[in-house]
Amino acid sequence: MSDKPAGSAIAANTAAAPAAAEPANEGRLRLRIEFDPQRQGSPWWIPIVSVVLALAVCAVFIAASGMNPLAVYRKMFMGAFGTEFGFTETLVKTIPLLLCGLGVAIAYRISVWNIGAEGQFAAGAIAATAVTIYFPGLPAYAAIPLMIAFSLAAGGLWGLLTAIPRTYFRVNELISSLMLNYVALLALDYFVFGPWKDPKGMNFPGTPMFTEAQSLPVLGATRLHLGLVFGLAAVLLYALLIRYTRWGYELKLIGANPDAAKNAGIPLNRHILIVMLLSGGLAGLAGMSEVSGVAHRLMYGISPGYGYTAIIVAWLAKLNPFGIILSSFLFGGLIVGGYSVQTIGLPSSVSLMLQGAILFFLIAGDTLFKLRLRRSGGKGREA
Repeated sequence: MSDKPAGSAIAANTAAAPAAAEPANEGRLRLRIEFDPQRQGSPWWIPIVSVVLALAVCAVFIAASGMNPLAVYRKMFMGAFGTEFGFTETLVKTIPLLLCGLGVAIAYRISVWNIGAEGQFAAGAIAATAVTIYFPGLPAYAAIPLMIAFSLAAGGLWGLLTAIPRTYFRVNELISSLMLNYVALLALDYFVFGPWKDPKGMNFPGTPMFTEAQSLPVLGATRLHLGLVFGLAAVLLYALLIRYTRWGYELKLIGANPDAAKNAGIPLNRHILIVMLLSGGLAGLAGMSEVSGVAHRLMYGISPGYGYTAIIVAWLAKLNPFGIILSSFLFGGLIVGGYSVQTIGLPSSVSLMLQGAILFFLIAGDTLFKLRLRRSGGKGREA
């Protein structure tokens, strides 16, 4: 017989049980999904897939309205690109999207989320119109450069109103830039309904028509104006600065790793101020181009949402300067194509539905790319 008490034997057997079970669980694999916010970039094909999926999803709603989606998309394509008039109108819509999209992309490059391009656009349009109101007799060689300078300054100042609270008081720029949009748009309404309202305009909410000296030159009998040169020149200059200058290198480093950039002695606050000044200035220049090249007056509803569409333009291009040319041209065609489908009984807002769907799938694609599937075994081993 054993000298050990019965209770001790039971306790020993109980204590040994987990140890004996460990080898059975050791080889068991567990899968889990993790979100990795540090994973930068995404594959080049995500924007293409996003556009295709957006067209497919919107086709369901178009079919539900009793229309043939293929016929609608063909009508949109032909209306935007199938005729000389449609093609030039698409280029006209491309100009504000290109300038605003480039401005937004510059800010996004260092993770400053400027969604205030709509307000900066309005500020630039107001400032350019002020030149025509208070200096009406200037010749073209003086009026146009002054309107450009005023619009750049006003848009840049509107951008700084977002950057200064972000830099010195840690105010979230998403909120401040969005709220400033409404301030700028209400200021525009004040001028066109109030002191700048055209007394001969039959109560239309707009300023007096610009003179020929206050209007941007156009190409032949089209509405395509000099603003396209502004946009292409801005893209080229930005691409050169990003690729070949120290400032561009510092922007890349801040975008990749802000903490490492700060430890390397790069002044983050100064870069935020400069970037928002440039971002707002480009959107302001877009406002000047629109009032001087297309509308030839400041009026209520001058922008159909160019500043907001510019966010999708920048995302679709993956912040690439030359990609922004292509994406802004695509969305310019989407806007013009939206107008053309009105002739077959669909509202022009179908283009807004497509824009929203593209943005949704872009964000979803980028988010899914940051997900990682991890496989773990016993005792915390992972692969």
